[in-house]
Amino acid sequence: MADWIALTRVALPGPQGRAVARRRGELLSHERFVADVARWQASFAGVRGPRIALYFDDAYDFACALFGAWHAGKVAVLPGDAQPATLARLLPEVDAYAGDLPQALQPAAQGVAPAQPLDLRETRAVIYTSGSSGQPIAIHKRLAQLDSEIQHLEQVFGARLDAQGAPVIHATVSHQHIYGLLFVTTWPLAAGRVVEVEKIAYPEQMAERLGREPSVLVSSPAHLRRLPETLDWSAARSQVRAIFSSGGPLPPESSQQAHALLGESPTEVYGSSETGGVAWRQRARDGDAWTALPGVQWRLKDDTLWVQSSHLDGDEWWETSDRARVLEDGRFVLQGRADRIAKIEEKRVSLVAIEDALLASGAIAEAKALMVAGEHGPRLAVVCVPNEEGWRRLQAHGKLALNGQLRAHLLQSFERVVLPRRFRYVRELPVNTQGKATEALLSELFQPELPPAQWRERRPPQAAVSLDIVPQLRVFDGHFPGAPVLPGVVQLDWALQFGRQAFPLPRRFLRAEQLKFSQPVLPPLQLELALEWNDATRQLNFRFSSQRGQHSSGRLVFGADHA
Repeated sequence: MADWIALTRVALPGPQGRAVARRRGELLSHERFVADVARWQASFAGVRGPRIALYFDDAYDFACALFGAWHAGKVAVLPGDAQPATLARLLPEVDAYAGDLPQALQPAAQGVAPAQPLDLRETRAVIYTSGSSGQPIAIHKRLAQLDSEIQHLEQVFGARLDAQGAPVIHATVSHQHIYGLLFVTTWPLAAGRVVEVEKIAYPEQMAERLGREPSVLVSSPAHLRRLPETLDWSAARSQVRAIFSSGGPLPPESSQQAHALLGESPTEVYGSSETGGVAWRQRARDGDAWTALPGVQWRLKDDTLWVQSSHLDGDEWWETSDRARVLEDGRFVLQGRADRIAKIEEKRVSLVAIEDALLASGAIAEAKALMVAGEHGPRLAVVCVPNEEGWRRLQAHGKLALNGQLRAHLLQSFERVVLPRRFRYVRELPVNTQGKATEALLSELFQPELPPAQWRERRPPQAAVSLDIVPQLRVFDGHFPGAPVLPGVVQLDWALQFGRQAFPLPRRFLRAEQLKFSQPVLPPLQLELALEWNDATRQLNFRFSSQRGQHSSGRLVFGADHA
């Protein structure tokens, strides 16, 4: 490993022959990094206000702009994504923006290399965490906090990473969040380790890149949960020096699979955007036990974990949202979120306990419990990732049967009144760019897919149903933001679904004919669906209309079930 450089001086002229990144096979030197930081510093120096938003997909360009902003005396504001809603909230709060953002500043043609080190207390960044609700929360960080944390990471892991030569850092995570900011940007810059600029997006990329050279993988739990055993991991298994996982819990079976495929037990780092890193573990060695990072003090108060460290801004103790249990050897085991208590029919129930009980059923690999809006008030719902046995039951007996089996299992520990009313089964939990399955993302799975319907006629061969088209329907997601339009393919699907409710349609759908889309369906709207079934020709005619006139029509053709 090259000599350590403090973050206050990492963008100053210094060592010769030191590389900081690799992009499309080209090594990018420390000298070039200093020059590019200087160009950004010159550009940002002309901004009147103190706050500059940075959003870059390229990890090297991000690092140059970040230190350029800091050396220009600016506060670096790091949005977690560049979605329209995010930018609408963010842009009024900053004075300029750079990177992959609208009207972004560009680096100056030339600049003078920074001459003075950064101030640990005055140099600041603002990052965002989604929290459990999904609403972005601004977290202010001083350079002193980042510098202290990466020194502690180096103290624990540095010698192991460099034991067989300096590895290349490969990442699946974004540097826009605290985990990537530490593990992909600041720590490698200070330690002198090369970062591969392009993020890993697919398992095939991961297997190929990690197998080229001594490597460290900085991953989210989401990527480690879906490593296919069908890929050839042998080259990667011989080259991987360490795997880091943070941003959310890594299921034990996923940790075991990553260990088997990549030859290293993932090192999980526990913490939050607010606290920074708190503790770490490797399941193959530590099981469920967490070891505090150097300089981190912790204690329990009413089973809730409190921490104090230089990763926080100040000496105060910080109350986390996690419950914990102390072990005899001085380590601790997490016991679930302290704030995840719901009240159902005046009875308190732990959502963590519901999740743990589902995992103990023998059919579920991952589970998330949450409260969702219902017609008569909030209802308890669960999103489950079945294991092999769970998928077998689901395919053999259907969703209602598996729901009943899980509810029967939960009855062993919970009163019937608090049991989940709604279930969703998915291949993997939906996660945001930080790898977190937020309540907002999970709630989207329970948005209505079919509109409220009132049958006006249902006597074969005729049927008519009134549909209340509201913007909250799940089918409007992404189609289009701010201007919802009912997709044509959804209209075909509704004709089929309501047709099956009205008539004994054959199972084999063949094709759609004579489709005509006359005008868009824009909510809110009362939509009328007229259906006519011809049993002899096995054809279903449909027509969508409203007070605005006809919206669409067509014919669905079916094949004989015995064919």
